[in-house]
Amino acid sequence: AESFGADEARRLGLVHEVVPAAELAGRGRSFCDGLLKNGPAAMAAAKKLVAEVARRPLDAALIDETAARIARAAGRIRMRPETYALIAEGRAGKGDVIGIARVAAIQAAKRTGELIPLCHPLALTRVAAEFALDPDLPGVRCAVTVETVGRTGVEMEALTGVSVGLLTVYDMCKAVDRGMTIEEVRVVEKQGGKSGRWLAGGPPA
Repeated sequence: AESFGADEARRLGLVHEVVPAAELAGRGRSFCDGLLKNGPAAMAAAKKLVAEVARRPLDAALIDETAARIARAAGRIRMRPETYALIAEGRAGKGDVIGIARVAAIQAAKRTGELIPLCHPLALTRVAAEFALDPDLPGVRCAVTVETVGRTGVEMEALTGVSVGLLTVYDMCKAVDRGMTIEEVRVVEKQGGKSGRWLAGGPPA
């Protein structure tokens, strides 16, 4: 503006208003006077608003977004009676089938974000893997429960845990029974989030 002059600078759109220094100083003083005069009232109004918001009940959806998330998945693996007997009697060639499968299930649930491309890594607060021998199948049943606190559910972590746990059973026994079948891997329960609690066989979440 100094090179072109006030009129030229205004014409070119470089400035919208040219204010003399004395007038600018006066505006500054007026602003400060108004702030000092109205500041206490503005602060009191702000405190009143904060107090009013604090008295309001929290929105349920907001609570769910940061509440505990729980998911439970289950599945099973069928096998020949002879294979079942090896596991039940602890005679499998590779060692403790159930013990190793449990470790694999827990580890897989924790690393789901590395296995499934669009799953985010989550800070899990609990992973529990349960295995049960079922002579009526014959075979092994597996259930994995996963918990966290945050905005994302943990169904994928529970499903991954069950899948890898049962795959580990297959791996440890495949030398004697390649016909084993993994079946019915599914979510059976979830809690938390906007949809609340859901149980398999109930209404959709």
